[in-house]
This record gives sequence, structure tokens and C-alpha cells, in this order.
Amino acid sequence: MSQKKRTKIKDILQLAEANVTVTVKGWVRTKRENKNVVFINLNDGSTINNLQIVGDPTKFDEATLKKITTGASLSVVGLLVASQGSGQKFELQADTIDVLGVADPEKFPLQPKKHSLEFLREIAHLRPRTNTFSAILRVRHSMIFAVHKFFHEKGFFNIHTPIITASDAEGAGEMFRVTTLDLDKLPKTEDGKVDFKEDFFEREANLTVSGQLEGELTALALSEIYTFGPTFRAENSNTTRHLAEFWMIEPEMAFYDLEDNMDLAEEMLKYLVTYALENCQEDLAFLEQRAKDEESTKKQEERSELSLLERLRFVADNEFVRLTYTEAIDILRNSNYNKKKKFQYLIDAWGADLQSEHERYLVEKHFKKPVILINYPKEIKSFYMKQNDDGKTVAAMDILFPGIGEIVGGSQREENYDKLTNRMKELDMDAESMWWFLDTRRFGTVPHSGFGLGFERLMLFVTGMSNIRDVIPFPRTPGNAEF
Repeated sequence: MSQKKRTKIKDILQLAEANVTVTVKGWVRTKRENKNVVFINLNDGSTINNLQIVGDPTKFDEATLKKITTGASLSVVGLLVASQGSGQKFELQADTIDVLGVADPEKFPLQPKKHSLEFLREIAHLRPRTNTFSAILRVRHSMIFAVHKFFHEKGFFNIHTPIITASDAEGAGEMFRVTTLDLDKLPKTEDGKVDFKEDFFEREANLTVSGQLEGELTALALSEIYTFGPTFRAENSNTTRHLAEFWMIEPEMAFYDLEDNMDLAEEMLKYLVTYALENCQEDLAFLEQRAKDEESTKKQEERSELSLLERLRFVADNEFVRLTYTEAIDILRNSNYNKKKKFQYLIDAWGADLQSEHERYLVEKHFKKPVILINYPKEIKSFYMKQNDDGKTVAAMDILFPGIGEIVGGSQREENYDKLTNRMKELDMDAESMWWFLDTRRFGTVPHSGFGLGFERLMLFVTGMSNIRDVIPFPRTPGNAEF
């Protein structure tokens, strides 16, 4: 091992034996000293664990020692030895310490004390240096890798769908506009409307709300594809579950019916959760303890019955229960929660749009297993979903998880041209502008299905965090586009 080349702390802690000279570089978490010894906890982000640096104060000049404060960055060369203290395998006896960058303790906001998550959101550029957020970001990387690994191993092709688009896949209309027009001098048509012919794309354009429609186009050529990209919703919602910019995993599969779709989604979720359990153990152990500490501040009735790791194993080890929306409505309507008015939104009649509280009741109280709901009323679902023979429902599916509610939404897609165009007319949609999408139903249409997994929803579940703004590096929410 080269003395000059940096060795990551993660690799050092995995060495079989000590007594080697190494160079480490990282940021100071804590420092304490007395006349005989200085102790520095150093972290380089490669692991949740710090490496303790031990030095003889007389070997270093006073000016250097004064610069070693929380947040400062160091390069340390020394001998790795078995640790004398408990809780750590090795420590580094420092021969040389170079201060790469100082951090004025009067101004550096991340001093070694507990900080609120709200405060850390205000300094999102620095929060990756905390244990909580470094753990979340490492888990996030592992989940990104696991998504690609899962689909690659199943023979799917990753497709980049456009970020700038003229379509609104969800029909919700909550889109961010993209334009190069001068907003102070907008060109107008004769009837006083904005003349988008003068704009860059010569038409209205927006940031994508979903890659699904374009994903369907490629699935109807390559059979099995998936997208994994950013999506945008201009929804003025300040909740713990909404972001204006988030990442979506959207597989689309030709020749899949609803049953095939459910099988794939369940297999994928179990694969991802199992991957996290097997490959993120130290970070998950830290996040589990963090979640337990947070739970202890809640009222007894608000506490989760399962710890973080128990929730993850709950998904990995249980078969998902499958039932229809109609069956779910009957269960909810007849539940004690509904009869005693414990639900905020009471279930009265068939056709109700289920809320998170209803979804969590089915998973956590009634079945005590993950749940897949199918065959929703067509009025509360999107235009592209396959219409069932009953004329009332569509072949939709939602997967419900403990603590989260809906984590996956999907459906078999309507492949019949006439049924699809009639549904678009019912919803007063402009079929002419969707000619390219409808072409797939004109030329060689096939049964096909797909679903969407909001990546940050998955991250909430895997990390045990309660606010979606804390599982993405730089959250975009109403009034917040800093950093």
C-alpha cells in the first residue's frame, strides 16, 4: 500500500491487520486534546464510521493544532495500529498532519451537536457532512445501482425519455413551462394569446411529468424497457410527501397483462429491499437507531409498530396480498376505524379515491402484509388504462407499503384504438396532438403494461425518514430552488 496515495477509511476499517503506514484525507468531526495526546475523529464519506487519529501534541506546531476544528479538512499520514479504546478496530498514530482547509468554528454551522432536520434543509449544501445525510446518500446510491442491476439482469433496456416535452402524460396540467421568450415582451397573436410560434420549439413545451408515454413507444419495439429519470410537477403542495422535482422508475412491457405487471413489480420491490438489507447494513443500523430516537418523542398511538429493519424484512419476507378495489372498499367501509370515525376521510360509497390513511390501514392493521389493489373505478384513473369488461373499472394496480401507503402505481395499458380514442373524447382531450401515441394502436398494437415507482417514495421507506425533502440531495418545493 503506497504511503502517499490516499486510502479510503472504509477500506482501512476492512483491513485484516494493522501495522501499516497509510494516508487518509477527510473532514474533522470532533477533536479533543490534553497535554499528552490529541484525538481527532476523521470522516471521508466512504462509510458511516470515523477513523480516530491519535497524535502527540508536541510533534505538531501550535498553529496547525489550532486550525484543526470541526469541519476542517485534513491529510494525515501515520501508522495504523490496533485501537486501545472500545468500539473501534483501528486507530491511526499520526506522523504528519496537513490542514487542507480550515472551518472557522465561529461560523461553521455544523458543530458537534444535534441539529433539527428543518435547520439542515436550510443548509442543504452542507448537510451531506452529517451522519444522517451521508448515510441517506450512500443508501440512495445503492438503490440506484440496484434498480439498474435488477432490470439489466432481466434483459430490459434502459431508455432516456425526453425531459422537455409537449405532452401531459397524467392529464393533470400541473406542469412547468419551458420557454425562451422574453417574459417582459411576450409576442401575441391577433386574438391576444401568447404566440408560441415565436418560441424556441414553435409550440408550448414543458418539463416532463412522466416518461411513460414515450416509454410505451419504445416498448412496442424492444418489448421490455425501463426509464429512470427526473420528473417535474408544478403542484403547489407543501407536504412531507411531495416534491416539485423527483425521480421516477417506469418500466413498460409489451405482451404483459395485469397479472404479469403485478408479478414484476412485486419481484422488483423485494429485490430492492433485499439488496438494501444485504449491502447497506451499517448505514441502515444507524438510520434505524435514528428512527427509534425520533419515535420515542411521539405519542404511543402515533408510534410505528415495526422498527425500520423489521419493516424492510416485512416486505422482503411476505407475499403481497392481492385484492380488488371493490373488496378493499368493503373492508374499509365495515372497519371499526370507519364506524368509529377514526378515519379523517370516511369511506361511504364505492368510487371513493383512497387516501394514505386507508391504504396504510389495509397494510398495517387489516392484512399485516404489503397489498396490491387492482381494478379501480375508471373515473379516478388515467385515460390510458385498459378498460375492463364491466364498463366501470380499469386494469389498474397500486402497491401499498407500511408507513408509506402507495409506493407503485401502474396498469395494463389500453391497446384498443377505438376504446382509447373514445376515452380521450370523454375527457375532452386533444387526440390530434397525440397522433404519435395513437399510432402505436394503429400499427401492430399488442397487450402491454407498465408501472411507475417514485424513487424518493422508495427512499423514504428504505431509510425510515418521514419527510421526502430529506431523501433527495437538493429538494425542490414551492418557494425553494436554492443551491
